[in-house]
Amino acid sequence: MGTAVSFQNVRKTFGALCAIDDISLEIGEGEFFGLLGPNGAGKTTLISCLAGLARADSGKLSVMGFDVVRDYRETRRRLGVVPQELVFDPFFTVRETLRIQSGYFGVRGNDAWIDELLENLDLSQKADVNLRSLSGGMKRRVLIAQALVHKPQVIVLDEPTAGVDVELRQILWQFIRRLNREGHTVILTTHYLEEAESLCERIAMLNHGRIVALDTTRNLLSENANRMLSMRLKNGNLLPEALRDRAVLDKGSWVFRLNTLEDIEPLLAAVRESAQVFEELQLLQTDLEDVFVRVMHTNEGSGENHPKRDPE
Repeated sequence: MGTAVSFQNVRKTFGALCAIDDISLEIGEGEFFGLLGPNGAGKTTLISCLAGLARADSGKLSVMGFDVVRDYRETRRRLGVVPQELVFDPFFTVRETLRIQSGYFGVRGNDAWIDELLENLDLSQKADVNLRSLSGGMKRRVLIAQALVHKPQVIVLDEPTAGVDVELRQILWQFIRRLNREGHTVILTTHYLEEAESLCERIAMLNHGRIVALDTTRNLLSENANRMLSMRLKNGNLLPEALRDRAVLDKGSWVFRLNTLEDIEPLLAAVRESAQVFEELQLLQTDLEDVFVRVMHTNEGSGENHPKRDPE
């Protein structure tokens, strides 16, 4: 597998603010890659440098082997970016917008692909409607179509489902999964960690402009694996005294952290001996949100020399 996107010792500052702090990262061709981090971690700045919207102070970035600065025309042709913001020209219809966007890349005679985009993003009925009359969700679909109209090899989705309805999420992910299966590289930033967990093969977590975790999704989950037992008792909070130091009360349920599954039976036996009756029992597994919180908490001191972050 070749390299689709490469960041080598990338650094970006805004005056006294260090937004990207010596990041090195390679994303392979055909990967579905997640770029996660809290607000201000540097995700959007990194994408802006990749797309040519900002220039890194130092380091090297490349797309499909082409340098982002030196070979800017080649990298733009191979990159499609869906931004967070709703940016659109209010004077054109959806179809006109996509044709104009195609022209920026020297693409002509692609009406069949435009029709396919409209159909897959459920925009066919809006093809001849002016953009200013569309809802926010429809405008975001147009942004996605614009990013894909020149068939880029690398697709960057910066918070594509922020504030949109479930229908658009399902439509978008079905289509993006198909493009990924066909060989397109996908880079996703999202605050919906369940999306990243189900979609991304590999994940980088950023904090204070630095990579604080980088691995496959499976490894991140397994290395941070943590089972918990949640129990709700019929008599409310009357847990035996001997067990209270081992549990945390969460919304009416007692939650125990388990080292192994063999810890379960002694806990249940101790509760039964106290004549308590179980109302609900649940074995909880670690998800990506748990991993994310733990990684960010572990690295919360890594930004001591970064008192302020750039807005994302």
